[in-house]
Amino acid sequence: MATLLYRLGRGSLRRRRLVVAVWLVVLVGLGLAAVFLRGPTASNFTMPGTESQRALDLLSQQFPSASGATGTIAVKAPADGELGTPQGQAVIKEIVQEATNVPGVVGAVDPLAVGAVSPDGQYALVQVQFAGGADEVDDAQHAAYEKIGANAEAQGWQVAPGGEVLGGEPEVGSTEAIGVAVAAVVLVITFGSLVAAGMTMLNALIGVAVGMAGLFALSSTVELTGTAPILALMLGLAVGIDYSLFITSRHRQNLLDGLPPDEAVGRAVGTAGSAVVFAGATVVIALAGLAVVDIPFLTVMGLAAAGTVTVAVLVAITLQPALLGFAGRKVLPRRLRGTAPVDGVPALDGDSVARVMRRAGPGTPVEELSTRHEPAAENRSGFGFRWARLVTRLRVPVILVGLLGLGLLAVPTSEMRLALPDAGTAAVGSPARVSNDLITEGFGPGFTGRLAVVVAGETPEATAAAVPQVTALVQRTDDVLAVAPPQLSPDGRTALLGVVPKTGPTDAATETLVHDIRHAVGGIKDVDVLLTGATAIGIDVSEKLADALPIYLVLVVGLSVLLLMLVFRSLLVPVKAALGFLLTVAATFGITVGVFQQGHLADLVGLDTPGPLISFLPILLIGILFGLAMDYEVFLVSRMREDFVHGDTAQQATINGMGHGARVVTAAALIMISVFGGFVFFLHDPVIKSIGFALAVGVAIDAFVVRMTIVPAVMSLLGRHAWWLPRWLGRALPNVDIEGEGLRAHLADREPAGV
Repeated sequence: MATLLYRLGRGSLRRRRLVVAVWLVVLVGLGLAAVFLRGPTASNFTMPGTESQRALDLLSQQFPSASGATGTIAVKAPADGELGTPQGQAVIKEIVQEATNVPGVVGAVDPLAVGAVSPDGQYALVQVQFAGGADEVDDAQHAAYEKIGANAEAQGWQVAPGGEVLGGEPEVGSTEAIGVAVAAVVLVITFGSLVAAGMTMLNALIGVAVGMAGLFALSSTVELTGTAPILALMLGLAVGIDYSLFITSRHRQNLLDGLPPDEAVGRAVGTAGSAVVFAGATVVIALAGLAVVDIPFLTVMGLAAAGTVTVAVLVAITLQPALLGFAGRKVLPRRLRGTAPVDGVPALDGDSVARVMRRAGPGTPVEELSTRHEPAAENRSGFGFRWARLVTRLRVPVILVGLLGLGLLAVPTSEMRLALPDAGTAAVGSPARVSNDLITEGFGPGFTGRLAVVVAGETPEATAAAVPQVTALVQRTDDVLAVAPPQLSPDGRTALLGVVPKTGPTDAATETLVHDIRHAVGGIKDVDVLLTGATAIGIDVSEKLADALPIYLVLVVGLSVLLLMLVFRSLLVPVKAALGFLLTVAATFGITVGVFQQGHLADLVGLDTPGPLISFLPILLIGILFGLAMDYEVFLVSRMREDFVHGDTAQQATINGMGHGARVVTAAALIMISVFGGFVFFLHDPVIKSIGFALAVGVAIDAFVVRMTIVPAVMSLLGRHAWWLPRWLGRALPNVDIEGEGLRAHLADREPAGV
């Protein structure tokens, strides 16, 4: 693979104008397709096979007028009892009429006619039924719905339209550019060159633009949830910058070693590019693996993010070499441009000569050593080398402290609760939150998460006979506040009963209630009795995701062990990497639970109301962090193995790997943290906040605690045993050549003039 990528890198540089032109054509083409073919994103979460979804499917077939989106308008009069006055009744009737006139509304229910009025006569609830689903309500309908009650508010009333119809998609604002700006600063500091930083950032931005344009171009044929494009943008931008960073760093080192630009790029893509391809493949496989969970919206999210990562890899190994060709030696810091060798071999000191001879092998003619392009004496006084020496010297205390610290951070994980978001955790001041708070204030939390019982029989008589029995059983269930009178379909075969719990949608007691109702009505004969509603759907989704989590975790961990065994040809290194990944995940879950569920330091991240974590966060976090963790594992440990294979002791190889990789991995981690952090501090949507926060924390823990601290300590403790692999297994495993052994052999066989 390294030899193929080497040729690809050289070819991209030599035909750089053609490569850039091709990518620009792709970008413009996909951009135009996105403009003309972009479809709406979905805000609903469907879960085939669950009872709540079966109920919705049944309603859409037999009772379509009740299967559309619903809205609830909360109304508060200026004083107690005012709803009972003629003036109050007139205001309510006006609001009901305004709701009825909204395009797409089937009808609105007068609260005075059905008793949807608080005991003090100050609050009322107007139920609104739309013909289409929440995703079919367009912007004009949204605007008309949100304007309901303007005249009443002018008279001192509070009118707050809400309900599932307001479940809009989160949008990315311009403030996320702050994360990109921080990443640019990190690149400038890392490279010491505006040109190198600019080329790296430009390459990543082009990759993200291509990936997002392609995603939106497909949105007319593939249903995307509102969070899918944001996740794709978040991840594509982060890995795009990182992958370009790794290749640019290796290219600069090759230039400093005296290689001509095309050779420097070729070897950079052949070595660092191999690691990029492998790291990108792990991210793509982990994200695409979400499909095995068999949850449609999660599958689409994973594939959308996997697509942007794939584009980031392709851009890094093709467009990046082309851009580096245009930059020439300007990618080096100004102070080094005149001192670095040009198309020649740098002078070697005694240690470097010995290292070249050791790597060349016994019997190599002295004249051939000049083609090895060994860099001059390395500066081993940098922070990476100093840190590696410290960690390896204190390896046992470092391992114990690291394990204890991460274990303590993981403690809150045992209290993690999962749920789909509801209006009670929406941003303060948003229409959905205002309506939710007003309903809770006037009627209690149960009215914000009502349930729906669907009774369907073969004949109208069977349904009519079952409805009283179902009503009685539901009313006797603990924590049920009220059961509304049934609504019948036109043919009388389907009835819909509204159920009001005593507790809110994400309360643990409501989850228990859903199971209790299903158990209570499960034995009724001659009819199908199904429980649904947004609250029940959320509970079903959360439970299915929780059941799938262990399976997916085993899949990801097993995959990591297998892939790393192929790369490093070792048994203990993959096991160590997998255990480190589990430590990262556990600690990240613990911190995220502490902030977003328990509310510790919630103000710091701009979280208005703590609550359960979004249901798909754990499984999504595992998939993404797995790929990112393998990035750092490959970039650090591959250099350790390279030096060990070529003669260094296990201890020195560990120090070398850390010394060479610490600066780049630190920069890569800071860039990812900056990008993810931008979605925490500059978006109000709590779901996106929690995803960005968990990813930022996970990257910080994995890069700085696990990969750069615990890993070198463990490698030092294991010594040469870390690289042990049974001979029979070594013969069975294919050689993926991620370290460029084949490339070195290819270069050694070439004539010096061709170098």
